[in-house]
Amino acid sequence: MLALVAAIGYGVSDFVGGVASRRVAALRVVIVSYPLSLLIVLAIAPFVGGTFTASSLLWGAASGIAGGVAIWWFYLALASGPMSVVSPLTAVLVAGIPVLIGLALGERPGLIAFAGIIVALAAVVLVSRESPDETAGEVAGRRALTFTRTVALLTVGSGVAFALAFVALSEIGDDGGLWPLAVSRASATAVVWLVALSSGHFAAPHGEPLKLAVYVSFLDVLANAALLYAFQGGLLSLVSVIGALYPAATVLLAMVMLGERVSKVQQAGMLLALASVGMIAVAS
Repeated sequence: MLALVAAIGYGVSDFVGGVASRRVAALRVVIVSYPLSLLIVLAIAPFVGGTFTASSLLWGAASGIAGGVAIWWFYLALASGPMSVVSPLTAVLVAGIPVLIGLALGERPGLIAFAGIIVALAAVVLVSRESPDETAGEVAGRRALTFTRTVALLTVGSGVAFALAFVALSEIGDDGGLWPLAVSRASATAVVWLVALSSGHFAAPHGEPLKLAVYVSFLDVLANAALLYAFQGGLLSLVSVIGALYPAATVLLAMVMLGERVSKVQQAGMLLALASVGMIAVAS
């Protein structure tokens, strides 16, 4: 359930951030939402308790750095390459790599749970496919985006970095409370601020985009905290693949809130996502 909460949190956050990014550069949203996330965690952490350990804080920092780099490379890939390739490839790497690492570390999910993992991986790919509205927009706008070697490297790099952020989060012990998450948000903030400064995008948004960035910060804390506690009570291979189902929530909100068309492939992906969660839940 915690992993599912995390997936919903990530998905809603991506939707809200995507709406804001239609008005200002995506990086301008992140440079506000990340430090706000840090302040929220710092406000909550003393009430949760926990002890400072070098190991948990280092893993928290690693998670934040990997996440910050992943966001940076993902946005660059989307800016230069076709979303229909970049998005599903990134998503399957985010879902698949932690599963492989978990299995390599000796995790052995039951038969039903393992089948749920396979179904979830298929769901992630299908639901991340480009929608008809997006395809039509590219044709109308005469955007000739190709999957070049640079875009491929950025896409694979972002997927691997996102996956490593999940793995690092799973390595945080259960005695640190939310303090490792605070370190994670601090290191992620440092990464995106450096990128924004070097690229000339270090300017906070105003008006509605700023309000949306605040919402993103709360959703970011909810999702990461839920995933952190989910990892403490579950297998990396199972928790990570449920957490990686976040595109389903984004697509569903885009359909309901913005009236965007959802392809039959994406609809099938959402149904598979529900089925995979049910299979893993039953097996657990």
